[in-house]
Amino acid sequence: MFDIDIAELARRSGVRASALRYYEDKGLIVSTGRRGLKRLFNPSTVERLSLIALGQASGFSLDEIAAMLTGAPNLDKRQLQAKAAELDRRIADLGRLRDGLLHAVACTAPSLMDCPRFRGIARLAGRQAAAQPSRRRFRAEPA
Repeated sequence: MFDIDIAELARRSGVRASALRYYEDKGLIVSTGRRGLKRLFNPSTVERLSLIALGQASGFSLDEIAAMLTGAPNLDKRQLQAKAAELDRRIADLGRLRDGLLHAVACTAPSLMDCPRFRGIARLAGRQAAAQPSRRRFRAEPA
């Protein structure tokens, strides 16, 4: 199979060319050469980009993903288990947030700030936000 240029890789993967160049700089993907000024990639790079997207959606940093994908993909099962536990905690937090929003919709208090349950939910959300490091999630590319 023939190598594809960066524009075709971007089209097939849905990842912008600027992100592809960034991923190459970080060692996440490797170009096979150039055709004129355009970088060329093996078509299998699309599958690698899918693994990168999965890692990002799961909350792994690009550096963590790069370490896992060095050479042949080497996925540390303990690291995956820890990330799954982190996702379970996040899902539970989101469930509580959803329940709080649904309570706010149905609450009969004159003002939501008069509702002790809503104020408790807001305090909990504030504590959780303060405890979480600022981190972009579900991004396919750097800013």
